[in-house]
Amino acid sequence: MNRTKDIHELYKPNEAFLDDIITNYDTKGEDFGNQDRNSLKLFKLGDKTLNVKSFRIPNLVNQIAYRFFRKSKAQRSFEYGKWLKSLDIGTPEPIGYYEYTTPFLFKKSYYISEQLDCEITYRELTKNFDYPNHEEILRAFTRFTFKMHEKKVHFLDHSPGNTLIKKVDNNYEFYLVDLNRMEFKLLDFETRIKNFAKLTTHESMVRVMSDEYAKCIGKDPEVVFNLMWKETMDFQHRYWRRRRLKNKLLFWRRK
Repeated sequence: MNRTKDIHELYKPNEAFLDDIITNYDTKGEDFGNQDRNSLKLFKLGDKTLNVKSFRIPNLVNQIAYRFFRKSKAQRSFEYGKWLKSLDIGTPEPIGYYEYTTPFLFKKSYYISEQLDCEITYRELTKNFDYPNHEEILRAFTRFTFKMHEKKVHFLDHSPGNTLIKKVDNNYEFYLVDLNRMEFKLLDFETRIKNFAKLTTHESMVRVMSDEYAKCIGKDPEVVFNLMWKETMDFQHRYWRRRRLKNKLLFWRRK
């Protein structure tokens, strides 16, 4: 099996160490987070902790697509991470990626970044309305999203678990993770507002975010809220419709 890799220049001196943790990924490292879809492990490198994401082998169609026609999730994560850093948009420091292929098929891939210690993710804001400075954090998150949009970043997986939140002095910093689905283009008003649709089902949170985004973009708050709430409800409708259809098609798994 062939291996390709790309390592950030700052970590080139650690290339042998990175080669080793990828080669021995199954037997080394500490499991981290949810292991259902893809595997995550932590590795110590001096005073730093590295986060290694192992993407599962794709289906046959995608094995061909990633081998010949598309960049892998690992490669996109690394390249997008570097681009976000160049735009001063928070994301854990990208370190490198590895890919394994056969002559005709794509197999395993890994994305390596620095592990970032943070207080919460956006998800906690949807569950604990008594979290200290809840509204202040939500408004700061909205300004962060506006900054992202202004810099022509369309984060397609802008969902509750994909933004890490860290308090620094009296301010809050935000870091994007799960970077492999992004577009970089000028965003119109509707696309910007639709980008909030996956974040929460709570109308009160949408009220706060729409109010803050309206201030950022110079629009009528009610216009922004009405569109943001509509996009939120439309997304929920599509999501649950897909879930019902999937349950019907895969009914045999429950037997």
